[in-house]
Amino acid sequence: MTVDFAAKKALFHLPDGVIYLDGNSLGPMVKTAPARIAQAMAEWQDLLIRGWNKAGWMAQPAALGDRVAKLIGAAPGTVVLGDTLSIKVYQALASALEMNPKRRVILSDTGNFPSDLYMAEGLCRTLCGQYRLKTVAPEEVMSAIDDTVAVTLITEVDYRTGRRHDMTDITKRAHEMGVLTVWDLAHSAGALPVDLAGAGADFAVGCTYKYLNSGPGGPAFIYVAPRHAETARPALSGWLGHAEPFAFDLSYRPGQGIERMRVGTPAVLQMAALDAALDAWDGVDLAEVHRQSLRLQDQFIKGVETRAPTLQLATPRSHLMRGSQVSFRHPEGYAIMQALIAEGVIGDFRAPDILRFGFTPLYIDEDDVARAVGILAKIMDYGSWDKPEFKQRARVT
Repeated sequence: MTVDFAAKKALFHLPDGVIYLDGNSLGPMVKTAPARIAQAMAEWQDLLIRGWNKAGWMAQPAALGDRVAKLIGAAPGTVVLGDTLSIKVYQALASALEMNPKRRVILSDTGNFPSDLYMAEGLCRTLCGQYRLKTVAPEEVMSAIDDTVAVTLITEVDYRTGRRHDMTDITKRAHEMGVLTVWDLAHSAGALPVDLAGAGADFAVGCTYKYLNSGPGGPAFIYVAPRHAETARPALSGWLGHAEPFAFDLSYRPGQGIERMRVGTPAVLQMAALDAALDAWDGVDLAEVHRQSLRLQDQFIKGVETRAPTLQLATPRSHLMRGSQVSFRHPEGYAIMQALIAEGVIGDFRAPDILRFGFTPLYIDEDDVARAVGILAKIMDYGSWDKPEFKQRARVT
């Protein structure tokens, strides 16, 4: 089915005069989200605690998990929502280590999001130094997978450069060497085709507030391959992951399948926003979405390299190695980005020198890209970024 991108764009609230190229950090709001949240608020108001049963709040994590599963190539009943991405990374990593007890190395790469690495480091410390985190350059991951590695912890799309790992090849190599895999889909889910089942991935995690537009602080998700569903033990043995939470047993018994990966109380209002946002994905072919994203990226890259040549491309040119963002380097990247934002083009900055732009064709089109290139070129031509107010670092960059 051909995606009507103009019709999809109409589903999103985009402020007048703003070209939003930061959906890879925080997706914009779908127009139906306020009403859906208001509905949940009304349920809370009228039903009070009865909402957990009568409004189906307790079932939301699994129901929404099945909706997300369709976007990441996972079977029904293998994905559950809740908590934060860091929590889900910890869960998946701890479970994988316990399932591969004779190995002592977690392998990741230097392009991984630091929070993932922090969680791995913290887990190693908790385990009294019996394990270690090994990081290599992204292009060296395949060759670093050997018989010392227990689990790989890889983010499919590099948060800084947009470089994309080959999930199928890495997973195949890992399994050949007796290694389990944890994939972080923070920059993949909703941006490009993902086939967890086809690739044979063991675990996957991701957030929903980027390409899936659940709003700031939206719930994370975790995937466990069906073959591990009844053996993976959740290190964070939360109340709602218990086989019978309301039996109030004093000892933990894991729930069935993916339910055991639940930890805390579902964020009902945030899940209502996600429920509304996922409607935008009805009838969407993610392969077509990514092809259109790549066309927009190519347009942007060509325009910037032609009209603002002092910016250095940091993103791979190969479509096979690229997610849904484009990054350029410049020593004054932070100030340039603040000048762009002041002109209505919103991207973001990643230290030390990355200007980062997301291309989501559900709400970005060719006219937006052309205008963004023109504004960026003007800023570079006139040096209008070189002002004190643009060099004052905010807490969030």
